[in-house]
Amino acid sequence: MVHSTADDVDAYLAEVPAERRQALSRLRELCRAELQGFDEVMAYGMPTYQRGGAAEIAFASQRQYISIYLMRGDVRDAFQERLDEHDMGKGCLRFRKPEKIDFELVRDLLRATAAGPGPVC
Repeated sequence: MVHSTADDVDAYLAEVPAERRQALSRLRELCRAELQGFDEVMAYGMPTYQRGGAAEIAFASQRQYISIYLMRGDVRDAFQERLDEHDMGKGCLRFRKPEKIDFELVRDLLRATAAGPGPVC
């Protein structure tokens, strides 16, 4: 699944491959717990978390990996050393296997994002 047409995150999670559903559900739980005051929406075919109408975090089940999109350059910069240990694109943290997701890192990234607004790329 690269681009979903699901209307909401529940429908999105229902259509992802079964072997990824638990990991993606856990990502959602972390986002909901840590991103207080953010709106959970479907945007760009994936679950997205917005503050003030600006998307700051998203995640998706791609063909080859699960991706977590970090739209805040300041947060990426603050975690550069820890992110260097992972498969990281310009703004996309990729995990090829659900069991390899570093949920502690994700929680820390979410907390840093929630701590205050910043520039979104």
